[in-house]
Amino acid sequence: MKQSEVKGYSQEELKDKLVESQVAYGDLKRTHSMSPLDNPSQITKLRKTIARIKTAINNK
Repeated sequence: MKQSEVKGYSQEELKDKLVESQVAYGDLKRTHSMSPLDNPSQITKLRKTIARIKTAINNK
């Protein structure tokens, strides 16, 4: 998710997206610890998305 996409969401939508992203991140981390993922860069992309959402929440 790009920063321009994140800016288009309302405060409540951002909070919902943050929770969803954090759950997905936790699931990916657990899955990766059991067996390697096909595309481990998903973890990095999701972590960056979480950071973008948190930044947008703090700036509004």
